[in-house]
Formats: sequence, C-alpha cells, structure tokens
Amino acid sequence: MATDSDHTFDVIVIGLGPGGEHVAGRLAERGLRVLGVDRRLVGGECPYWGCIPSKMMIRAADALAEARRVDGLAGTVEKVTPDWSLVAKRIREEATDDWDDQVAVDRLTGTGARFVRGTGRIAGPGRVDVDGTAYTATRGIVVNTGTTAAVPPVEGLADTPYWTNHEIIETAELPASLIVLGGGAIGCELSQVMARFGVEVTVVEAAERILALEEPEASETLAAALEADGVTVRAGVGAQRVAHDGSVFTVTLADGSTLTAEKLLVAAGRRADPAGVGLDTVGVARDARTAPVDERCRVTGGVWAVGDITGKGAFTHVSMYQAGVVIRDVLGEDGPPADYDALPRVTFTDPEVGAVGLTEAQARDRFANVQVGLTPLGETTRGWIARADGLIKVVADADRGVLVGATTVGPGGGEVLGALAVAVHAEVPIERLRSMIYAYPTFHRGIEDALGRLA
Repeated sequence: MATDSDHTFDVIVIGLGPGGEHVAGRLAERGLRVLGVDRRLVGGECPYWGCIPSKMMIRAADALAEARRVDGLAGTVEKVTPDWSLVAKRIREEATDDWDDQVAVDRLTGTGARFVRGTGRIAGPGRVDVDGTAYTATRGIVVNTGTTAAVPPVEGLADTPYWTNHEIIETAELPASLIVLGGGAIGCELSQVMARFGVEVTVVEAAERILALEEPEASETLAAALEADGVTVRAGVGAQRVAHDGSVFTVTLADGSTLTAEKLLVAAGRRADPAGVGLDTVGVARDARTAPVDERCRVTGGVWAVGDITGKGAFTHVSMYQAGVVIRDVLGEDGPPADYDALPRVTFTDPEVGAVGLTEAQARDRFANVQVGLTPLGETTRGWIARADGLIKVVADADRGVLVGATTVGPGGGEVLGALAVAVHAEVPIERLRSMIYAYPTFHRGIEDALGRLA
C-alpha cells in the first residue's frame, strides 16, 4: 500500500531530456528525494531521434563525399556504392538500443532518483499529477518537456503519412525521392545525407533563403553545396497544398508549380506546449508558446524550466547549461546567472556552419557602430590547400572594441567556432585578439585575417 512518503518528494522533474535527466540525477546524488517523470524515453530526443543518430548519418554521408573527392586530388575513384543498411544498423544497435531506454533509466535510478513513466502535469504550486496519481514537491518542480515537430497548416498535410525526424531516423530503407518542407538546420542536414545516399531530394523553404536565421553568406554557401550534391533548393516559395495517393506525395507550391516524391519530410521547426504540462496553473498564459524564465531559469517561485520549452535555443547544450543553473539555484549555491549573449550553434552540413552571438543584421539593430570583417576560406592557405569553400565572418561593436558575433563556414566549422565563442563570451578586446599568434596553416588562422578586415 502506497504511503504519503511514496508520493512526496523534494523535487519533481517533468520531462527527462538531457537537461531534466541531469537535474534529477545530480540533485538525487546530493541527497534530495527526487522523482523523474517522462512518458517517452529517458534521455529525450537527442540520443534517440536527434543529435546522436543524425550525426551518425552525417558521418556516413561525409565519408561517401570524401571518397568521391579522390578524383582530381589523389587518384581515381571507379565507383562509390552507398549502403544505408550499415547506417541503419549502427543507429539501431549502437545509438538507440532499438529505441529502448533501459540503460538510461538505470543510469537515473542509480543516482537514487525514482522514475515513473507517464504523463506529468503541474496541478498547482507544489503539486504534480501523473496519469491520475497525485505527487507533492516540497522544494520545487522542474519542467523539461522539450518540443515536438511543428506541422505547418498546409492544406491536406495532416491527412498524409508524412515523416518527421522520428521516421527518417528510424527508417531501414531509403526512398527513391524525398521532399523536405523546411530549410533550417535539420532540413539542410538530412537533405544532404539523403542526397549523398542517392535519394532525389528537393528542399522547400518559404523564407527567401535556407538557414534564414544565420548570415546570408552562410546561406548562399550552403545552398551551393547542397545543389552540388544534387539537392534542388526551392527557397522563397512555400507549400500551399499536399496530397498523397497511397504511394506518391504531390506538393503544390505557392507559385502554382508541383513537386512529387515517394516521401515527405516535415522539418519546419519545433513546437513547445507550456499549457500541456500545466504551467498555466502557476501563472503562465495558456496561449504562451514558451515558458518565460528569469536569469535563474525560474518560471515562478518553486518552478523552474530548462531546455527547448524556455525558447532560449533548441539545443542540447542550452538544456545542459540551464540544468547547471537550476541545480545551483535549487541547492542555494552561488554561481553565474544564465547568459545567452554568446550562444553557439552548429549546422552539421558539409561545409559545416558554426555561429555564435549576433548576426550582422541583429548587431546593427542593437548597436550604433558596427564593424564587419569577412574572409573567404579559399583565400586562406589551409582553405586553398583543401579546396574548401566557406568563410569566416566577425561582427564587432566598434564602440566597445569587442566581437558580438561570428560565423564560420567550412570543414570543421563548429570546431573553428570555439575560439570565436570564447572571444564573444569573454568580451576579449579586439586588439588583444589581433595580437595573438595563430598557428599556420590552419583554418582558424582565417580569424586573424577577418579581424584585419573589420570595417
């Protein structure tokens, strides 16, 4: 028979993506009674349908592309034969345990936390309902329910068997053709993978360019790279209607043209549901698209939120960063508040697109005196050697003499970004950056040249 102590905890964590799992496990290790609740898999999207398996797909596709580059550089390639079964097997067996989270559950409960699989919802201050069972949190509630794929309100789409990131990650066989709705990071990454494995791919993006949230130069470079891989990019025109006849998708675009393909992938962003987890019972507007949080990730007294639901960036690294802020706040420990001015993000295409802080347009909206420096990667020694397309762009607040944003496009763009992320985060004076010694010949040496071109 259950007792009151079975239903009373210091902290209840609803949603066990990377950040939520980290909060629950670390607080349990510190001696708090913790209940973790999730209706899906412990670990969230990242290890099962996001970061980890998608990067396995990307690594495999990059290997195919690199093999094809032997011609004219190191010899002759007779034929490169893709085999998706090897990728699907690795995702199923190595990354996801066939989409079984027992290892993650054991990892969580091994910290001393208790786990309940079910749909958790805040029922009021300090109260959580899990499928009809009431629980009490004496110290607080942490929400980490993440997001789901956003499905645009395109006529007919909801009635078709479209794919989201779940279906494409889980597929054991590739289609002959694919239409991708959405030219953001996910759409671009998966489009390139599919094309390199022989799928005929068309990307449809309603905005004027793919990667619309990043620098225009990054969009232009990536669009050219995708087209070189055989991807058809249709930017500046949205989908108006979708139909499926049992075997083929037909997409009618706003300009009246039509596209057909065997499969349709919806990669049009992500959607959070604050009211669905009961945040409306603690003061959040029912129609809120994200959970408003302060610099300690507090929604209100006794309620914290981390991850995608906060709207601070749909990245695992943001969720883990916020988790650290929440852990300290719950335990009453000192530490820096959350700061998103130097938020790094990477699109793992080839070339890889890394960015941190503000774009040029965002900086010009915020600061009176903005300087920009841009170096094409091909003008650097390493870029010329590698025959690499790309660029390094830096954006400065000239009045303060510091960088406020940067973009790197090219091989290892996300790794080159590391130095620039430190510069933006620490507000390193530009003159100090110019006085550094940059190793030669490296891709990151292009940073020095970009700084020299600030104007």
